[in-house]
Amino acid sequence: MVSVVWFRRDLRTRDLPTLLSADPQALGLFVLDKRLTEPAGAPRLAFLYRCLRELNEQLDDRLLVVQGDPVALVPRIAAQVGASSVHVSADAGPYGRSRDADVEKALGDIDFVRSGSPYAVAPGRVTKPDGTPYKVFTPFSRAWADHGWRKPADTNASTVDWIAPHRKSHIPADPFSCDLPAAGEQAALHAWAAFRDERLATYPDLRDRPDKPGTSWMSPYLRWGCIHPRTMLADLKPGAYRTELAWREFYADVLWHNPSSARENLDRKFDKIELDHDQDTFDLWCQGKTGYPIVDAGMRQLQATGWMHNRVRMIVASFLVKDLHLPWWWGARHFMKHLVDGDLASNQHGWQWVAGTGTDAAPYFRVFNPTTQGEKFDPDGDYVRRWVPELRDLPGKKAHRPWDHGFAPPIVDHADEREVALARYNAIKA
Repeated sequence: MVSVVWFRRDLRTRDLPTLLSADPQALGLFVLDKRLTEPAGAPRLAFLYRCLRELNEQLDDRLLVVQGDPVALVPRIAAQVGASSVHVSADAGPYGRSRDADVEKALGDIDFVRSGSPYAVAPGRVTKPDGTPYKVFTPFSRAWADHGWRKPADTNASTVDWIAPHRKSHIPADPFSCDLPAAGEQAALHAWAAFRDERLATYPDLRDRPDKPGTSWMSPYLRWGCIHPRTMLADLKPGAYRTELAWREFYADVLWHNPSSARENLDRKFDKIELDHDQDTFDLWCQGKTGYPIVDAGMRQLQATGWMHNRVRMIVASFLVKDLHLPWWWGARHFMKHLVDGDLASNQHGWQWVAGTGTDAAPYFRVFNPTTQGEKFDPDGDYVRRWVPELRDLPGKKAHRPWDHGFAPPIVDHADEREVALARYNAIKA
């Protein structure tokens, strides 16, 4: 009897346990679920649709894409094609877990088979010796590395050998590019091979420079499962890049154990902190009109491209939470709408790391100065001048202090707001 492979965050055909466990002629299925598509902006949806087109080609036109409620649609389609089983990669998110439980119940006698997950180590598997979850990254990362992960399932070859030679991809090596990265599995493998061979060695030195092509651009591919992290880990030794993958796995584990942290403070004592709720100020932040060049450059890059450099993500998040004193979840929701790589676990807990309401043990003194951050990580001002063109005539580091050169001052004074932020944190510290 036929099987159905229900794709979600695993849009590939290589090293996919669901395909290996299903019938060779399985029907591929993808459900455009409004719970997931409505919060997503145009860049993420465009990338998704391109991934689906390529996946359909890889499956020889055996991918059915439907729109609606998966709890109703998956059982109906499985019954219509006479399927004996539905195969999925396990979903670790709060909504995904609940949805899958409902689908499994609705399938009745049709088997619901979970194989693998989007992570090297499935969330929930790495625990302390007493069985409780880790709450701090460093001990988690050690236990995660000790636990290990299996090799890619269907090949022992280097990833570069998997790539069909006639398929080429466009990966924006230019940090100022306005283009989305090419979508799909083949593009992901090309992107990984190019980064591994050409930029991995310089990653520790350049990863914080938004003016340089120092990052990998792999996050959209990981988000949609065009490549699995174990494929990347097979090429990696311990180091800065592997640590970044560990952070992704850590945040997924935190969300697994604390589903409410997708919408609420992980550390509930921060529910008492005093917050502002000024919509006009929030709108200026969204539009990149705060008067702080590095903040405005990041927000305009996000709006134009659906992507933002990770160091700049931390800077703009710190500014929203600690200079404007606005709720972190306002910013997190804005990011999830616009980011092509928007991932619930990484996004929500990255924001809480900045806000100090999440897993970090000592958040009180981390208040990024947007001016000195800009001068340090964009020392020649190239990134700022690209995304804030009104500053194009200010050379070098002058671009980071335009108020000294005839431009209007920022909407707030950082030194004053830093003291406000620290006072509000200290008020609940006890």
